[in-house]
This record gives sequence, structure tokens and C-alpha cells, in this order.
Amino acid sequence: MSTDTPAGSDAELSSEETAELLARIEELEDEVADLRMAVNEDSNKMVIIATKGTLDMAYPPLILASTAAAFGYDVTVFHTFWGLEILHEENSKDLKLSSVGNPNMPVPNAIAALPGMDRMTTRMMRGKIDDNNVASVQELIETSLDHGVDLQACQMTIDLLDYDEDDFYDGVTTGVGAASAFQEMQEADIQLLV
Repeated sequence: MSTDTPAGSDAELSSEETAELLARIEELEDEVADLRMAVNEDSNKMVIIATKGTLDMAYPPLILASTAAAFGYDVTVFHTFWGLEILHEENSKDLKLSSVGNPNMPVPNAIAALPGMDRMTTRMMRGKIDDNNVASVQELIETSLDHGVDLQACQMTIDLLDYDEDDFYDGVTTGVGAASAFQEMQEADIQLLV
């Protein structure tokens, strides 16, 4: 059926032509709905596995997650072993920085191994964070949750460390196992181990 009408023609569509046109419109609306659903299903997905719970290692997964979510990514961060400390509401407020074995630390290893040095380097780093108006770990967790990031706590690690689900920030997904994390990684466009 042609949609062109002769110039100057006031011809109306027959009932058969109107029915064909309405049927075609319905087909096109269905196609558009299917395309919209496909676009939503193909949204970018990122999965980060957070395995370390020191002050300096709490920042990378949270900054990457909140930034990716702000760019429209569907983001999951699976916290396991010491990475679980980041989501523990009490422990996350007192994350430490290890001065031993960190080649970028401005303290030689022989001195870094002395008692109290981790406390000193942690205090030094917290001072730099404050002086530079960098968000705290708690603020980054809130920002991530506000942007829809799924912060997951590994159930095996919860059991291993004898934690309770109430120990974690509101909004953290608990009871997640390695099989679920693996499935999320398999579906993700980007997978990171931090």
C-alpha cells in the first residue's frame, strides 16, 4: 500500500486501507517496544570483586562502582574475605593502611615494621584524605547505594568471620555466594578484581 496520494486529491482511505494502516502501526509499535526492551537488556554491566579491606584498597572499588553507575552501568561489587570489612558498618570506620611492603610508602620497610607505624601511616593518609576533601569510605558507600550499585557481602566470609547481617550498612545485599558472583561476572561487560 502506498502512502502517496495524488496531488490535489481529497480521497479518503477505504475501511480496508484504514485497517491495513492500523495493523501496520500496531506492528511498528510492537517492534519499537521490542527494540526498547533489547536496548535495556543490553545495558552495560560491570562487576567488581573486592578482596582487600585496607583503607587504601577501599577506595578503588567504590570510586569505580559509583562512577560507572553515574554513567549508566549496572554495577555489582562482590566483597569477599577482607574486602568485606569495607561494608561492615563499624569496621569500615577504622580501616588501616599497611606501611610494610608498600613500595610507595615514604617509610622504609625496616622502619615501617616498627610497632605503631601502621597507626601513624593510617593517620597520615586520613589527614591527606581530609585535606583534599576526598569522600570518606562511608560517603562512597552511600553514594554507590544511591546510584543503584549492588554492594554484595559474601555469605561464606560472613560465616567465616562470625558476622551478622545486621553488621552491614543498610542496602547491602547479604547471603550472596561465589556461584552468584560468578554468574554476574559471566553476564558483565567489564569484570575487575581489586
